Amino acid sequence: MDSQPSRPSTPRSATNGLLENGEGLREMREKSKGRQKLLRGLQRISSSPALAPFQRQRSSSSPYHGHGTLSCVSLATPNAPSPFGQASISSSYFSHGFSSVSSSVPSTAPTTPGLDTPGCDVSDPMLAARKVGHPIHTTTSIALPHHKKRLTAFNLWANMPHEIRIHVLSFLSPKELVRTSRVSKEFYNMCYDGQLWTRCDASEFYQQIPAEALAQIIVSAGSFIKDLNLRGCVQLEHHRRAEMVVKASRNLVNATLEGCRNLQRQTLHDLIKRNNRLVNLNLTGLPAVCNTTLRLIAESCPQLEMLNVSWCKHMDAKAIQTVVEGCPKLKDLRVGEVKGFKDLEVAKSIFTTNNLERLVLAGCEDLSDAALQTMMHGEDPEIDILTNNPMVSPRKLRHLDLSRCNRLTSQGVKSLGHLVPELEGLILSGITALTDSALESILASTPRLTHLELEDLGELTNSLLSEHLAKAPCASKLEHLSIGYCGNLGDTGMLPVFRACTSLRSVIMDNTRISDLVLAEAASMVRQRAMDAKCRAIISSLNPHQLLQQQSLNNPVLPNVTLHLTVYDCGNVTWTGIREVLSRNTEPMKISVPTTSTNTNTNTRTSTTTAAAALSISSTTQPSTSDLTTSIFDTATADSKSDTVVTTTTIPAALSVTTTTSTRISPPTETIALKCYYGWQQTVDEHTKRVLRGAFPSARRLEAKWAQYMQAEEEERAGGDGAGRRRRRRRAREAAMVHADEEGGGVGSIWADGDGDGGQGQWGGAGAGGGGRRRERGRGTVSCAVM
Repeated sequence: MDSQPSRPSTPRSATNGLLENGEGLREMREKSKGRQKLLRGLQRISSSPALAPFQRQRSSSSPYHGHGTLSCVSLATPNAPSPFGQASISSSYFSHGFSSVSSSVPSTAPTTPGLDTPGCDVSDPMLAARKVGHPIHTTTSIALPHHKKRLTAFNLWANMPHEIRIHVLSFLSPKELVRTSRVSKEFYNMCYDGQLWTRCDASEFYQQIPAEALAQIIVSAGSFIKDLNLRGCVQLEHHRRAEMVVKASRNLVNATLEGCRNLQRQTLHDLIKRNNRLVNLNLTGLPAVCNTTLRLIAESCPQLEMLNVSWCKHMDAKAIQTVVEGCPKLKDLRVGEVKGFKDLEVAKSIFTTNNLERLVLAGCEDLSDAALQTMMHGEDPEIDILTNNPMVSPRKLRHLDLSRCNRLTSQGVKSLGHLVPELEGLILSGITALTDSALESILASTPRLTHLELEDLGELTNSLLSEHLAKAPCASKLEHLSIGYCGNLGDTGMLPVFRACTSLRSVIMDNTRISDLVLAEAASMVRQRAMDAKCRAIISSLNPHQLLQQQSLNNPVLPNVTLHLTVYDCGNVTWTGIREVLSRNTEPMKISVPTTSTNTNTNTRTSTTTAAAALSISSTTQPSTSDLTTSIFDTATADSKSDTVVTTTTIPAALSVTTTTSTRISPPTETIALKCYYGWQQTVDEHTKRVLRGAFPSARRLEAKWAQYMQAEEEERAGGDGAGRRRRRRRAREAAMVHADEEGGGVGSIWADGDGDGGQGQWGGAGAGGGGRRRERGRGTVSCAVM
């Protein structure tokens, strides 16, 4: 065998190593190609323009801005821990057992995928970050559409402090608060806040509110309630509801339980025990009130000032004595229709304390003369020899009601004389045995008396009114007088009263003997009072240094009702008297207005004088302007500080003030409201409505038409027909025209519109210009016909 040159033999181990190394390189190349395809696909996805709107706009401060892109190899920081629990992405996912990134290589800042990072160093060159063959340009990111921020409305109520919201709700009434609570849960909690229910007055809506809601209001308010008014609330009939109310109310100051007839006695006693700060307590007509109740009041309510237990049938005057002695601050005691006041011990307790300012004993049939005398001057007082009056301290009573105390006589009522100087209201209605002697000493010793009721006193005479009431010290202050059903009183007594008592606001004279003269006198008194008030208002507004502004007199002011008259069932009152009152309600007033005119003569002097000589300048002035002249000279003197000055001063040489009187016409400011015969009442009410709204011409036309109707009715009742009937009507018309001419000749023509028609002016009416129309029509002048 030919021998061939022998090749250098390689060791078997080396050959095997080369084969294995070549297979490894081939396998690595195949894997790198797949990796490059993956990277190109990722780059195409990131550079797709269809996905650009969904990308997030890069911040200007982002560290990823550049001109190229990085592969996903550079996304992971070399030292960052793997989320899958391995050392790093490059060493665990791409190396497959090859050498990993050294820990000493500093990590680069993260960049955008696909960005070329030449600084990235790996141990294997095959795993190093390579630049992609296809360069990818930086894509412009499209921002999301910018939505305009909506301006949310500022909720003032929600951002308001709770205290201010409670203050706003405090202006609502209880009924409005209950309705407002239905808006929402928040409003419900606020509307039932205890601060809003310090005063709970259920008398206005007690018929419309159920018992559960009423109890809930009181329980929610709790200890905040100070004024509780449950007048007429019969809803609290269930004992559990009442107990809830009692337990919640602990700080009551004023309590009114009038009409709560279903209130249990034990519940009432618990309420009194829990509220020791009570000042005013009204238990009118409660069946639960007994002597034990008043004993608890005397023990638990030392601050009590007013107690009303009228018409409580299950108690007597002995319990009243306990309250009077146990409540030293008691000033107002109302015990009408209570039995047992014939006991002198009770009267002695009232006399001893002498704290009561109001005492109501209406309907106490047991009250006797001896008991009333004991209340006023005690038992066996010392008598003054000169005046024959008891020598005791005067009582503090200001209001005393003894109506319907039938056992009283003139002897007992007479004991009030000279012992009640501060008395303002006295009611003696229904004491039929009283005579003039019982009231003479009282009227003479009560200068502050404003209310006097003497109804159904048949023994009174006109001399009491004319000789005592009209001349009493209280005549100028008397405002209310009631003499209804006093059959002996008439014009003789009432005419002096209306002349003297110029402050009267209400007079009840039904079923008496008064006539039309009293109505005319009352209308004259009201008219004169209005004119005096107007004059006082004008004089008080006068200033010596300013002229009176006359324009204020020409502004009409709507009148007010200042006197209420009750004259029904008076046999002597006719429609003529009613018409007189209606006529005076629309008649304008003549007012004398003082006017001031000032005449000034000035002289200008230029001289060299001394400061002392400036004070010696004399001028002729009126006394009313002395202060003005002094102030002028004082000013000039104060300005000159040197001894010798050269001044040019304008000095009033003569300043005279002249006061004259001019007559002004003013609309009526005070009217009378009448209660009369029911057949005339509708006309009177309509006339009053027109006057109060300022429609004076309309009111006068209504008065004239009503007078014609009443006159026709009288003629109809008089009977007759034919020429006699027409003759009576013609005479009545002539009399009416004469009367209108007399009344409207001066004032009525002024208040007409100037042509004498009497009905087209502002204040003129049909009643005042009838005669003037006929005269003008007879002279051939043109005039307007009314109605």
